Amino acid sequence: MRIATFNINDINKRLPNLLAWLAETQPDVACLQELKAADNRFPARALLQAGYHAVWQGQPTWHGVAILARGAPPVPTRHALPGNPADREARYIEAAVRGVLVGCLYLPNGNPQPGPKFDYKLAWFRRLHDHAAALLAAKVPVVLAGDYNVVPTELDIYPSKSWARNALVQPASRAAFRHLLDQGWVDALRQLNPAAPQYTFWDYKRGAWPRDAGLRLDHLLLSPSLAPRLADAGVDRDVRGAPGASDHAPAWITLREATARRRGR
Repeated sequence: MRIATFNINDINKRLPNLLAWLAETQPDVACLQELKAADNRFPARALLQAGYHAVWQGQPTWHGVAILARGAPPVPTRHALPGNPADREARYIEAAVRGVLVGCLYLPNGNPQPGPKFDYKLAWFRRLHDHAAALLAAKVPVVLAGDYNVVPTELDIYPSKSWARNALVQPASRAAFRHLLDQGWVDALRQLNPAAPQYTFWDYKRGAWPRDAGLRLDHLLLSPSLAPRLADAGVDRDVRGAPGASDHAPAWITLREATARRRGR
């Protein structure tokens, strides 16, 4: 089972890029962020023609998340992150797909910091911590996939001081991400690639893509019950180099099929 996460950065503008990637790699599940489209502007028909059913939470101009599933519809369980009913930003959606609970998230950027946007980022992270703990308590196989807008360590960013004041690399942001790992979640890309950068984002500015001046912002975290099924993980880097590409590349994992529990004596 192949599960991917891809910040598409405007789904209608980059629909040809998305459809080409889906046709080439055929993930079973694809989590999308930054749809930048209202609900009624989501290209559900084009995706269905490509073999993908979808659930989504859209928003005009900004944000927006979706879960695509190949062959069968995902079963939605949540359309928002719990903990703040007043929060109307479309940043979280959750669905069951082939026995796995998939949470697709687009965490706030937090810039400029310090300030209200950074405070919102950390408050959103605290809500994610609470929901993630509840998912672990349920002891079901879960993947939390998306654009976390956090560079977890110095290994996850090219050598540079130009990002030093950015919200993506602040100690509080990194500590919040680390708290998820301390709960028991497994960072799949880092688990199988402990020494390689695995960049997923290259800024449009300053020739970042040709220089490979990348950051790892997109992560797939596995619950302890799902982690033993992890077989492979990586980044589809070439997608970032296509004409009209998003500034992100898809990250993905492959899971072994679940085996039936052996009967006790």
